[in-house]
Amino acid sequence: MSPARRTRSAACTPFLALASPGVTVRDRLERVARAAAARPVAVLAALVVLALGGGALALGLQPSTGIDTFVSSSSAAYRATQDWHRHFGDDSIIILVREPLTDLVETKDLANLTFLEACLAGQEDVADSQLQAFRPVPAAQAVPYGGRSSPCGKLMAAHYVKVVYGPATFLNQAVIAVQKGLASIESTDQQSVIVAESNAAAAARAEHKGLAVQKRDAKAAGELQAQENAESLEELALNSGISSVPTIDNQQFISSVVFDDTRGANQPKARFAYLFPTAKSALIQVRLKASLSQSQQERAISLIRQAVRMPEFHLGYHGTYTVTGAPVVLDDLAAKIISSIGVLFIAALIAMAVVLLAVFRRRLRLLPLAIALAAAGITFGAVSLVGASLTMASIAVLPVLIGLAVDYAIQFQSRIEEARGGEDAVSAEAAVRQAARTGAPAIATAALATATGFLVLLLSPVPMVQGFGILLVVGIAVAFACALCAASAALVLSERDGGGFGAALRGAADIVRDTRRGFARLVPIRLARAAGDAAVALGRGVRQGARRAIWASAARPDRVLAIGAVLALGGWFADTQTAVQSDVTKLVPSNMPALRDLNTLERVTGVSGEIDVTIRAPDLTQPRIVDWMVSYEQGLLTHFGYVETKGCAHATLCPALSLPDLFSQGTEATKGGPGSSSGSLTEAKIRSLLAVLPPYFKSAVITSDYRYATVAFGIRLMPLSRQERVIDYMQSRLHPPRGVSASLVGLPVLAAQANAALSSSSRRLWTLLAGIVAVGLVLLAVFRDVRRAIVPLVPIALATGWSALILFVIGIPLNPMSATLGALVIAISTEFSVLLAERFRQERAAGYEPGPALARTYRSTGTAVIASGVTAIAGFGVLVVSDITMLRDFGLVTLIDLTVSLGGVLIVLPAVLALFGWEEKVATGEETVATESSAARRGWEGHPVLP
Repeated sequence: MSPARRTRSAACTPFLALASPGVTVRDRLERVARAAAARPVAVLAALVVLALGGGALALGLQPSTGIDTFVSSSSAAYRATQDWHRHFGDDSIIILVREPLTDLVETKDLANLTFLEACLAGQEDVADSQLQAFRPVPAAQAVPYGGRSSPCGKLMAAHYVKVVYGPATFLNQAVIAVQKGLASIESTDQQSVIVAESNAAAAARAEHKGLAVQKRDAKAAGELQAQENAESLEELALNSGISSVPTIDNQQFISSVVFDDTRGANQPKARFAYLFPTAKSALIQVRLKASLSQSQQERAISLIRQAVRMPEFHLGYHGTYTVTGAPVVLDDLAAKIISSIGVLFIAALIAMAVVLLAVFRRRLRLLPLAIALAAAGITFGAVSLVGASLTMASIAVLPVLIGLAVDYAIQFQSRIEEARGGEDAVSAEAAVRQAARTGAPAIATAALATATGFLVLLLSPVPMVQGFGILLVVGIAVAFACALCAASAALVLSERDGGGFGAALRGAADIVRDTRRGFARLVPIRLARAAGDAAVALGRGVRQGARRAIWASAARPDRVLAIGAVLALGGWFADTQTAVQSDVTKLVPSNMPALRDLNTLERVTGVSGEIDVTIRAPDLTQPRIVDWMVSYEQGLLTHFGYVETKGCAHATLCPALSLPDLFSQGTEATKGGPGSSSGSLTEAKIRSLLAVLPPYFKSAVITSDYRYATVAFGIRLMPLSRQERVIDYMQSRLHPPRGVSASLVGLPVLAAQANAALSSSSRRLWTLLAGIVAVGLVLLAVFRDVRRAIVPLVPIALATGWSALILFVIGIPLNPMSATLGALVIAISTEFSVLLAERFRQERAAGYEPGPALARTYRSTGTAVIASGVTAIAGFGVLVVSDITMLRDFGLVTLIDLTVSLGGVLIVLPAVLALFGWEEKVATGEETVATESSAARRGWEGHPVLP
């Protein structure tokens, strides 16, 4: 066998050992550790290669910030929203134009706005005289604004945009429509004159009048008809305010379209609030194609931002453009996720290094951190291989996984060092075998129970939280395997004379020691002594307090458990009163420019989003369907306080661009309530009205086959709870005619759905119970003993109530991550409790009475549990440095609650052992020790628990 093949075979040996049939788990773990210790160089080299390869793959991970990370893709509302996106484009990118409307629409600024909208839509550069045209031309002939290399040219070439509608598009199309209407009237009038002349001449001929009389009668009839037509046109002009053929630069015409004098000077018409929300602002909405990838959407948003900065589109009256909207916020969040990974990684390294140097009193103190980095690299490399992406939740896995991996490495390394006896009583290889046989099964059981606790996160209604749980489960498996193999190999290799790896490990230890000494020399002696004295005093006080608490717990178990249960019940009740925050804009970094711009949009317009109602039918031009759509729209607007003369200032819902607006009977219909609709329309008239609409504008409200349309409402800025009630009412009134289906869609609908799911205290309670039951079943399956499974489970169950109580007291609202806190407390606390309970059982099996057994448990495993617990908690606590609000709040509450849980488990477990653990017959498979209750209690009395 070649050396290379021999090395690969040696590296695989530890993992192949697990597959050996006919052996117990304890034997399998021992074989893995023994194989790693036998070939340490190959094992470590293989892990380094895997870690570096995984890290390289992880660099290619792309962030995902889509709404599907917050709302389940299987929900009906999500599917309906995706269907709406396919027909009408993605959620709108909104360009807020801030300039008085009198300056914007009655001056040359309207031309610049027209050019900008044409640019965003991917249209060609047009001359002033062609502003109304907006005519697409063949790509080979089109000349975009600024040339083909400009942002406009790139938008034209890429075809990212589905539709653009804004003030200029609307006014240009209004001009075109009126011009066509007047041309049609003129043609009809001319035809009516010809018909009148022809009828008069025919009547004269029928009376056998001469040719001269026929001509005279025809001329008179034509002049009379022309006069009647002129009077009708004059009346139309008087009613509409149009006295001449309108053009885009006709200020009188533009003013009559935009402004409503009944609402005050220069106030825009309320029914055009989606274009002119206030007297000093206007909105351009850009819908990208729903088929764009994440990178294409990012590029499209970047090009739009570049386009609004082009000199060609600058406004002459100091107007400004602000590019915002939900897609822009989510795009900026993706960039923030990438930057957050580096910050969290560095913070995790520093935190773990400090914790290990402070609390881990073993050789190779930083070895657990190196193992954790390898586990993280392999885990995230696997994520990249399966094609997954990074979400706001999955980046939180990095510091948490590092903390858990350090935890497992500390536990196993402590067992090895303990087996060595402190004075090299046994060889490193023998110590590894003993630790793998006596300690690794308990660590594996704790890891399995922890992973089960994280699997409960699959019950979360938020997809990214589900992904967080799955990724942690995978990471736990990888971390345990790395800890078992790498710790065995590294500790054996560090004792060998010579050898590059052994020398490197010893050199790293020397560097750490010299670095600590160097830092100590930099600190003034007095300050160093004072700090040392304070640390010693603090440590002594903590140990004394812990000793008393643990003694009191074991001495008075009934009282301790009663107090713990009361606090837990209070916490479970408080959980039902805890506020929930699921608004995406409240979970992202508050300093993001895109979020500030969105807040500006909401402050200026008072509108927080758009709710759409999608209507589907084989033929939407049927009068009964159109009448229902108009009636539904007007009924909702009336119910929620919209009156056109008052505008949207005091209304919950406002009109938006919708199909029913095309069929309402003018202003009076809009002022009315349900029933002021389109009853006089026939199918032929409906189709003729749709036929004269510009296809580009019509595509925003109805598909070309007339099978899919939208009714849109702008929803005012309000709390999510109130928004949910508005949506519930809209849903309750949604009773389409037979053969028609209708659904509420849009980001506000999905946000309300997520808020309802997260706010459900019953869902959180059932998730909590599921976690406890799942962990209990795992422990029962492993231990095959009900009492042995219950003992560590009692402190875990109580800890969930304590954590909920702490969360309620500190007043931080739940978010999609912290709403899972109960499952996380179960997952993390399980390890602490299982390791201590199993170590106590082993000490009892070795013949120690309960008191000495508990003291030995807390001196050995208890110390390691504290060290590993601090590292696991620090992994969550690192999230506090994140500038993503959701992660920062999550890190803060877990830092506090898991600290309370760790302390609570350490103190309450002796009480549980005192009630359930004294009298059982203890058997480990190697020896059996039977104890009586009286003897056990005599052995407990007066024995010191902690050193």
